[in-house]
Parts: sequence; C-alpha cells; structure tokens
Amino acid sequence: MFRRSLFSRNCHGVLHRRTLPFLLLFLAALAPFTALTQEQSREDEIVANLAGGRVIVDVAKDVIIFAAIDQPIERNSIPPRVTNLDSSHIGVLFGASEWRIPADPKPIRMDRDIQHIGPRDPRYAAVPGEAEPDLETIGVAFLEKLRPLVSQLHHKLDFAPDEPIFQMVIIGFGANYYGPEVWVVEYRIEQEQIAARGEYWQTRILRPRFSQLYPPEKHAPRTLVESRYPPDLKGPTLAEQIQGNEPNIVGLAAKDPHFTKVIENFHGGQAQKTVSLDAVNFMRAVLPLIAGKAPYILGKMSEQEGFDWIVPPAEPVEKIPEDKNRPPDAPTLRRPPKP
Repeated sequence: MFRRSLFSRNCHGVLHRRTLPFLLLFLAALAPFTALTQEQSREDEIVANLAGGRVIVDVAKDVIIFAAIDQPIERNSIPPRVTNLDSSHIGVLFGASEWRIPADPKPIRMDRDIQHIGPRDPRYAAVPGEAEPDLETIGVAFLEKLRPLVSQLHHKLDFAPDEPIFQMVIIGFGANYYGPEVWVVEYRIEQEQIAARGEYWQTRILRPRFSQLYPPEKHAPRTLVESRYPPDLKGPTLAEQIQGNEPNIVGLAAKDPHFTKVIENFHGGQAQKTVSLDAVNFMRAVLPLIAGKAPYILGKMSEQEGFDWIVPPAEPVEKIPEDKNRPPDAPTLRRPPKP
C-alpha cells in the first residue's frame, strides 16, 4: 500500500504504573497537560505533499518536446512541477516535492528552493556506470535538500524498499555534444526503529539511483519515452497507444498528413527524424485526447533557443531573487510576458 501522507511526531510520553488509585489521580491531574502535549505534537508534524502523474518525452529533429499530466495520488495532491536545473537541463518533480510544517504557512518546495546547481561537490564521487558528473551534481544537490526533511519522519512509513519517496525526470542536453538525454532519478529511504518503547523510527534518505531513458541502446528504436509516479500507475503509455493503433489517435492522424508522418516515424523507431514543428503540433493535439479532464503542461527545449512553454502551468510563477551567476541566455521556466 502506498502511503499518501508522511509525518513524524516528536512528543512521546510513557506512564509507569504504580498502584491503581494513584494512577487514576495521576491521570486526572495529567489530562490538561496531555491535551497540550498532543496539540504541540500536531504542531510539530512535518507533512510531505505528493505529486503524481506521468511525463512523456518526444525527441524530434533539433527539439525535445515534453508533457506532464497531473494524476493526483490523494485529494490534496500537488501537480507535477518543473524546475531549472542548470543551463541545459530541466527537471519534472514527483513524489514528496512539497513539505509543510503546520506552524509555518509557507511550504518548502523542491522546485523553488534549488535555483542553481553549482560546481560538483568533491565529497561525493560519481558512481561508475551511473551518471555523468553534471547529472551526479544535480542528484546530490537534491539529496542534500531532502536529507534534513526526511530525517524528521519518525513514524513507520509504508514504502517498499524499491519505492522512491521522491522522483525527478531530468530532460536536457548532455555535456560535450552528447545530445538529447532523459534520466529518471529516484530517491529511496530506509528506516530503523530506535526507541525501546513506542513507535519512533529513524529515517534516512539514500543516494539517488539514475536510470537512463534516452538515448536508447545503439540500434534500438527511437520513439516516445514515458515515466510515471507512482510506478504502478495504471493505463497504457502513449507509445503503446500509437503502436496499438488506438482509434482516437488514428483518427487524429487521418485529419492531417503531417501527423501521419509523425506516427509513421514512431512506428519505424525514427522519431528523431520528425520535423520539429510537426512533432510539437502533434503533441499539442494528442494531449487532450489522452489526458481527458486532467491538467497538463507542455514545453520544448533546443540547444540553440533554450526552453519555451507551449502550454504553461496554471500555477502563478513566484518571483525569486535573481541569480547573479546565472548565464543571460540560460533557459527560463517563467511565462513569457503577454504582448
């Protein structure tokens, strides 16, 4: 079972039984203080709001198009959010990407509290075969941000060992002319019960695990890639719907010869040859069909022009302090001003 809210309480009391009459008197006298302690406990809870949904990425000719569809995990779920990582990568955040302490009305948001990825931390060596140094630097930056938050979780959590508490899809262009790349970075936890009495657990965040979605292995077909959170989210992927000739998508292609060519490239495993404008227009047209009433966002990236929104998020963009070290041509996630 997937835990929908994460919390820890920091106040615990233990009553030692003496004699029954004494205990009854003691409990009567303790009642006001117990209520106060419980109230303080609620104030000290830390809560992680989870984002759920799916990311679809299409690497076409000279452009990366990505979409994120919001599929709530709980009633108060937050949407998938996008953040700048460095001058050539953005990240789509899932899982525990927002943390709240009831005493503080302002949430801690992972997309706002890491604005610039600096030089690589020499304390952390890259894991051979996992990720390049620039991606490892990004992964460690989020690890350090999560560490003090996760450490405040002191109740047993219903997470399987392979279930991430936080997940990020990194989309961008690799260093040294590597080209387009898509990675999924997963952050897992481990817990240890440290109290002899009562339920008090120590929670640790583990080093991130990197999985590369794009580019595929040599000679493997190049088509849409998709990532979901939680991983067992039901329903076919967009690539599966296209390969299965889903009627709505077939009907969409029949209306526009450009879309027919886009789908032919998907079937042939040559999505990277699709004309950029055709790929963008196809994603813009197909998203309402697969998202239904669910909110979604759509964006594109190129090495020459950087990032641009096609369908921006509905959430207002909060003004953040200007980063003096940020290159003037770095991609931005802000909505362009209205003409």
